[in-house]
Amino acid sequence: MLTLAAIKENPQEIINRLKVKNFDAEEQINEIIELDVKRRAEQTKFDQNGAELKKFAAQIGALMKQGKKDEAEAAKKAVAELKDANKKIEDDLNATENKITEILLNIPNTPCAMVPEGKTAEDNVVEKTGGNMPNLPEDALPHWELAKKYNLIDFELGVKITGAGFPVYFGKGAKLQRALIQFFLDEASKAGYLETQPPYVVNEASGIGTGQLPDKEGQMYHCNLDNLYLIPTAEVPVTNIYRDVIFEENELPKKNCAYSACFRREAGSYGKDVRGLNRLHQFDKVEIVRIEKPENSYAALEEMKDHVQGLLEKLELPWHILRLCGGDMSFTSAITFDFEVFSAAQKRWLEVSSVSNFESYQANRLHCRYRNENKKMTLCHTLNGSALALPRIMAALLENNQTPEGIRIPKALVPYTGFDIID
Repeated sequence: MLTLAAIKENPQEIINRLKVKNFDAEEQINEIIELDVKRRAEQTKFDQNGAELKKFAAQIGALMKQGKKDEAEAAKKAVAELKDANKKIEDDLNATENKITEILLNIPNTPCAMVPEGKTAEDNVVEKTGGNMPNLPEDALPHWELAKKYNLIDFELGVKITGAGFPVYFGKGAKLQRALIQFFLDEASKAGYLETQPPYVVNEASGIGTGQLPDKEGQMYHCNLDNLYLIPTAEVPVTNIYRDVIFEENELPKKNCAYSACFRREAGSYGKDVRGLNRLHQFDKVEIVRIEKPENSYAALEEMKDHVQGLLEKLELPWHILRLCGGDMSFTSAITFDFEVFSAAQKRWLEVSSVSNFESYQANRLHCRYRNENKKMTLCHTLNGSALALPRIMAALLENNQTPEGIRIPKALVPYTGFDIID
């Protein structure tokens, strides 16, 4: 969440920057400033009363030693009244602080200066394009038909077992999934990321820490009995490894990668864009997460983008990078770059990765800090990215590599699959 200090220092700048995300924060910012004035007054009164109580305690001891019992009893009565008054002030102070936190949790992160204005995905900016477009015949099959033809994925069986959006993979389809996961993990390890295997369910504090709560609770599967949430991405448990952690400066950066299944309700999704692997409720993904010093986070962001680009190049897929406009960014992000691959049979671009810098927004929620060279406590910056999400990668690989003989496997994956064609 945004820091109270930043809001107090320049509230109008915060309001103006949030307008890039099409979010009107003026009312909330003004309320926070008013509540902070109230909070400081309550804190001052509470501290003054605490000092008075200490004085009374010393006086009572002295009076008792002098045998002045009546005066000591009167002082005790005054102490009891002051304690009651201070308990009321403490309750008011806690309520004010809780209200400030509640408002802060519902204000999105401010976008950085590089974020373009815009309201929808149509306003995103294409930054870079690469790879060769496949030359497929007009009768090329979409991946859901290829999956059926070669017995790779059964979407209807998933409906029987669970419901729509939970496919079952078979044979070379399952092996290709496993090969992609291992390939992505190996490439992340080569790039210096520590492989991590996190839980697939998290508690409420973890959801709040990375910003899924209270913003996205409607998109998460909730285990009501235990008040736990199925993870929408490994970002949540991996980043929360560093919740309430204070680093020494020389311990940064921290670089983690993790494979996990991901679970998303995708409420409100419908139409042709959800067919086959295009949009699932359960899917596999390898995530990269970094904890950085603020001055290094944008260089780290470029490294992460280069890493994802390298994966797509090794998979021989046509790709482009989008710099998201304010209206298409997530609640928590300061800047996001989406990677999309071209799905030749569907003739459309499919998102396969988002790489984001959250600056200090998540770290403030997480209380993730480090001691700088002057031993001053400073908020870290957090970053993460998909490297990569499997379903649409799988869709593009199947569609783009179909031939009369079968589906060709990119050379980089053959050591992992053990076969070079699906036939």
